[in-house]
Amino acid sequence: MTLAVTRVLAPNPSAATLEGTNTWIVGEGPTIVIDPGPAIDEHLEEVARAAGRVAHVLVTHDHEDHAAGAVTFARLVGANVTAWRLPEAAKLRDGQGFAAGGVELIAMHTPGHSADHVVFSDAGSGALFTGDAVLGRGTSFIDAPDGDLAKYLASLRRMLEREPRTIYPGHGSVVLDAKAKLREYLDHRAERESQILAGLAAGDRTVDDLVERIYAEHPPDVQELAARSVTAHLLKLETEGRAAKAGPAAERTWTIVEPKACARCGRPVKGRARYCGSCSLALLQGDAAGSA
Repeated sequence: MTLAVTRVLAPNPSAATLEGTNTWIVGEGPTIVIDPGPAIDEHLEEVARAAGRVAHVLVTHDHEDHAAGAVTFARLVGANVTAWRLPEAAKLRDGQGFAAGGVELIAMHTPGHSADHVVFSDAGSGALFTGDAVLGRGTSFIDAPDGDLAKYLASLRRMLEREPRTIYPGHGSVVLDAKAKLREYLDHRAERESQILAGLAAGDRTVDDLVERIYAEHPPDVQELAARSVTAHLLKLETEGRAAKAGPAAERTWTIVEPKACARCGRPVKGRARYCGSCSLALLQGDAAGSA
């Protein structure tokens, strides 16, 4: 199935947005508009001209470069705007469908880049509109506490299970081999985690130390985003009981921790728990049975 898709590029280029934010217009007469983008009047007017009659305005997440112009644009074209947590928008649900112009897009909650992130898929064409979860070039950054790397990895795997063919990202060019890109993202995160563990093992103790080691060949303007990415990995490792932090935020240091074994079955235990999830449940059920 051929899907009618038009891109309107917002005039907001930067290190974080690449050439700018992609606004996607899907279907024909009426259309579905995904991520109207920043609140730049000229951009919103250009999207309105390209979109024609609009049935739905959808937002992948509430970051300013994707969502700031959404409510204004929806009023401009006389359509409703739907998002996970954007004020003045209808509440989006996981699995919700949006039909118009010969296409039906299905929403899938994909937290990780942000807690409210959603992607939209079209089963007929294999299209996946990924917002900031997957980019056309480079990788998405995870900014704690709203971002969560463990959830992000789960979201990437969930997208891969959809067997997508083409990715229409929030930034960068269209990706023609969606599954290869998703696997690349998963492999990249696994490699980065290995680099961070190697840095900690070599004596690096701060985020800055790790950034200096891992991103030595990268330009200075990505150092801030690199620090956020390293922090997200360290927080994931902490949750898994594989790293520990010490000291206040401004002087925080990190060290490797050997994962603990479950006191009942010997399997690895996350965090400070004494038992793994299965054994904790079994013990609770046993206690409940004994007290019945």
